[in-house]
Amino acid sequence: MSIQADLMGSLTLDQLQEFDRNHHMHSFTSAEALRMAPPFMIDSADGVYVSGQNIRLLDAMAGLGCVNIGYGRKELAETAAHVMKKLSYYHSFAAVTNPYAAALSQKIASLAPAHMNKVFISNSGSEAVETALKLVALYWRTKGEPKRRAIITRDYAYHGSTIATAALNGNAEMATQFGFIDSTTILRAKAPYWYREGGDLTPDEFGIIAAQSVEVTILEAGPENVAAFIGEPVQGTMGIIVPPATYWPEVERICRKYGVLLIADEVVTGFGRTGHWFAQETFGFSADIMTLAKGLSSSYLPVSATVISDKVADVIEGGSALLQHGFTTSGHPVTCAVALKNILLLEEEGLVTAVRDDKGPYLEASLKAALGDHPLVGEIRTSGLMAAIELTKNKATREQYPAELAICDHVGQAALMQGLIVRPVGNVVVMCPPFIISRAEIDFICTVLAEACDNVHAALQNQDE
Repeated sequence: MSIQADLMGSLTLDQLQEFDRNHHMHSFTSAEALRMAPPFMIDSADGVYVSGQNIRLLDAMAGLGCVNIGYGRKELAETAAHVMKKLSYYHSFAAVTNPYAAALSQKIASLAPAHMNKVFISNSGSEAVETALKLVALYWRTKGEPKRRAIITRDYAYHGSTIATAALNGNAEMATQFGFIDSTTILRAKAPYWYREGGDLTPDEFGIIAAQSVEVTILEAGPENVAAFIGEPVQGTMGIIVPPATYWPEVERICRKYGVLLIADEVVTGFGRTGHWFAQETFGFSADIMTLAKGLSSSYLPVSATVISDKVADVIEGGSALLQHGFTTSGHPVTCAVALKNILLLEEEGLVTAVRDDKGPYLEASLKAALGDHPLVGEIRTSGLMAAIELTKNKATREQYPAELAICDHVGQAALMQGLIVRPVGNVVVMCPPFIISRAEIDFICTVLAEACDNVHAALQNQDE
C-alpha cells in the first residue's frame, strides 16, 4: 500500500511502519510488542469508523473515549484552517488574550454549574488536573492554612500521567514505575465499586459506605491537613465504575462538613458523555473545581480546561500576586476555536440530549438483552454512552478469572476480528462510542460482543474438559 500525500510523498506502509518501530516511542506499549509485530497503521476515519491497512473498524471506544462528535467533521477542519490562517498562535501570558480563548471561556462558564465562572485553558487532561492541584494549594496558602496539603483520591482512580497526577492513580505501576513518587500527602479512600466490593449490600447501602470511607480518611489525617478530595464521577479508565445513586451526594456532604474542596475530574464525563453536559448533574452533586478535556474538542486538537468556583476564584484572585502557572500553548487560538465549534455542534445537533434520551438507554437495553444472561458476564453497567461488561468465572459468587488468563483480552481480540474496537481493562470490556452512533451500529456492537463471549466461553469450557 502506498500513501500519497504532500507530507508522505510515496512512502509505503512497510517503510512507515519501520520508521515507527525505529523511532516512535508509544504510550502504554511494551517495546517487545513492537519488536514482535509492526504497529497497526490507522490512516483515515469517518463517523464512527476508523480505517487502516485496508481494514475498516467500528470504533466503540471513540479513540480513548474522546471523539464525542465522531470522526471527519468538515466543520471542525474548516474552523481550524480559517483561524490558523488568521492567527496561528499567540500566548495568553501577561494579560494578553485572543478572541477564541475569550469566547471559549465564556461558553464553558455558561454551560457549567452556575457557581463556576472562571476557566483556565491548557492542553491535556493531565495538565487540567495538575492545574487543579496547584490552585488548591494556592487557595489554602492564601487563606492562611498552608497545612492543608493532603489530597484524597480513591482505589481504581485515574487522573493523568504527569508525576503529580500519576501519584493519584489507582494503577500502582503508573505511580511507581519511574521512581519519583514518595508522597505522604496522597491519601486513598474506597471506590464505589459495588460489583466487586459490595458483597450482600444493596448498591445504595454500599454507596453510603464507600462515601463514608472518605470521612474516615479525613478524620485519620486530621481535617486541618486535608486540602481536597478528587474523583471521576464515573471511574472510566479502570473499568467504567458507575457509582450508586447514594454515593456522590454523601461525598459532597462530607467534604462540606470538613471544609475539604471537592474536585470533579470530568475529563471523560464532561460535554455529554453521561447524558448531561456535566456528570455533576447526572449524579446530583456540586464541585468546587472541575477538570475537562476529551470531549471539549472531541480531541480534534489538544485542549483542556480547569473550571473554578466563585468561592475558590475569589480567594485566589483576591490579591495582586501573579499566578505563577501556565503553558506555552494555553489558550491557543486554533484549539480554542475548534473546541468552541465542537460545543456549538453538540448544541445544534442535540447530541447531549440524544445520549440521555435515546442512544444511552438503547445501548443499555441492547447490551442487557444480548449479554445479560451470558455465563461469562457478571454485570453490565452503563451511564449515558459509557458501558462496561464485567466478566466473571462464576455469576453467583462474582469470582474473577485470574489476570494471567487475559480473558478480557481474548474477548476484545475476538471482537476486533469481527470489525469492532472495544477496550479490555482487566476483567472488564469497556465502551465509550461516539455520540453520533446509530441504533443499527449499536446492534452490531451487541451482536459481535455476544459472539465473542460465546467463542471465549466455549474455549474455556474445552480447556476445563
